[in-house]
Amino acid sequence: MHHRRTPAVAVFLTAAVLALGACDSGGSDSDSKPEKKAAAGPSVIAPGKPGETAATMSAEDAAEKRTDDDTPNSADFTYTQMMIEHHGQALTMTELAPKRAESTKVRRLADRIAASQRPEIGAMKGWLKSHGGPKKQAGHDHGAMPGMATEGQLKQLRAAKGRTFDELFLKLMITHHNGAITMATDLLSDGNNIQVEEMANDVVAQQTAEITRMREM
Repeated sequence: MHHRRTPAVAVFLTAAVLALGACDSGGSDSDSKPEKKAAAGPSVIAPGKPGETAATMSAEDAAEKRTDDDTPNSADFTYTQMMIEHHGQALTMTELAPKRAESTKVRRLADRIAASQRPEIGAMKGWLKSHGGPKKQAGHDHGAMPGMATEGQLKQLRAAKGRTFDELFLKLMITHHNGAITMATDLLSDGNNIQVEEMANDVVAQQTAEITRMREM
């Protein structure tokens, strides 16, 4: 994710260099110790990650900080493992819709959710495999994942039919989607791998749009 912010650093660096050059060319004091300025280098403003404030640092430090290294960190691995399980519960819920939902719109929504999240699970499993991650999920506590339905809620959903099912399905799925967006947003702040960032951005975009549809039903 750091790749995309490199141009911003370059713009700030260019502006700082031009400003410094203008000041030097306009002065006539030969005792301004240019050697010291050259050693220190111009200051640049390095944009932080989402939620972080920009930092003022030397050009050398900024160049070192903003590299193209997207080596996965613990946040990337935790996110993909937890989101596989999170998506898995969504598929469990959507599988109930064809026989229990009354609304055609709810059944079609369930189909769309399954059609988007099933390949996302495959992509995340593939990413874990290619990056040496665990072959199986760690069995995370549902309480640690925002938006997850409880066993009691799933039992109610399995027992519901018709309009009652539709209302409960939409209520639980909106909460579930909001939880996924929270997880993806956290990853965008804490993760380091561009591939995982792209998957998280897809989750935010897709599920935000689906929440809007569900609230209109």
